[in-house]
Amino acid sequence: MGKLLQSLEIELTKNKKQQPAADELGFGNHFTDHMFIMDYSTDNGWHKPRIIPYQPIVLDPAAKVFHYGQTIFEGLKAYKTDDGRVLLFRPQKNIQRMNRSNERLSVPELHIDTVIEALKQLIAVDKDWIPTAPSTSLYIRPFIIATQPQLGVAPSTHYQFIIIMSPVGAYYTEGVNPVKIFVESEYVRSVKGGVGEAKTAGNYAAGLKAQELAKEKGYSQVLWLDGVHRKYIEEVGSMNVFFKLNGVVHTPALNGSILDGVTRNSIIQLLRHWNIEVVERPITIEELYEASRKGELEEAFGTGTAAVISPIGELNWQDDVLVINDGQTGELSKKLYDTLTGIQMGKLADPLGWMVEATPVNV
Repeated sequence: MGKLLQSLEIELTKNKKQQPAADELGFGNHFTDHMFIMDYSTDNGWHKPRIIPYQPIVLDPAAKVFHYGQTIFEGLKAYKTDDGRVLLFRPQKNIQRMNRSNERLSVPELHIDTVIEALKQLIAVDKDWIPTAPSTSLYIRPFIIATQPQLGVAPSTHYQFIIIMSPVGAYYTEGVNPVKIFVESEYVRSVKGGVGEAKTAGNYAAGLKAQELAKEKGYSQVLWLDGVHRKYIEEVGSMNVFFKLNGVVHTPALNGSILDGVTRNSIIQLLRHWNIEVVERPITIEELYEASRKGELEEAFGTGTAAVISPIGELNWQDDVLVINDGQTGELSKKLYDTLTGIQMGKLADPLGWMVEATPVNV
């Protein structure tokens, strides 16, 4: 165990919650019995790690997080295998990205090993909350908030790092079936030089209006175009996006406004492991529609921690509806979903060494 976590205090709840049935989980609706908290001050650095019963956070109304949005978060999952092991999917990648978000928002860096050990300790305390039904997992949400009670546009001097966990089912109620996507031409999610590549709350708040309008029109999510030219494809909802064109998989290149998704990176690695060509480059919406007219657009899908793979069956760009693969889940999309979830659940071999056993030290 890292030196910091040698002082870890654990307070177990005296009032355990009723755990929901697998078919009642949904996504992000239920939370485990405990949470992890660690404090930061400029004088003491990160200190006072503790696991306590899940409870409300008490903050001063002047805390900087409320006024200047200085907060970052991550999302990852834990899985229970048939033989009872608990596995984490590439947690180092999440914490590395968390530190990139920290750097962009002037939040103090976290030590990767300390965070992973904290994850393991919290999972050990609440391991009975990990669901085992198909398509279920334990979603883990680490986040940092600025807690200094002072009005003034400057980085906070105090923070809290918190981890909460939620047993979840499938992210989309449609399941692993194609979703309908509205191409957003008016609102902008982010631009290069902004915070689009950081996992910060404001990115998601900026997308809510467009998402709301898309749902009113019968679409599950929006496809974001770049904020300057309004023609280059960036993300789909809160996911990265891929297109299969004439047997080659294409995805928008990371450009400073696109999130470097852990699932995106994993999909690219997996495809190349299968000797399937993957190209990271700028992709225009006009090019995509032209490829469809020529019969070259074979599949499209989004990738992310929550949904893993989300096939796209329809796009609507300026009232021009494009149906992809007859609205059916593509062969490659299904293979990617089955393989990645199989690796995550410990049912398939892990050829790229992604999975980490969540066995804590000294517990």
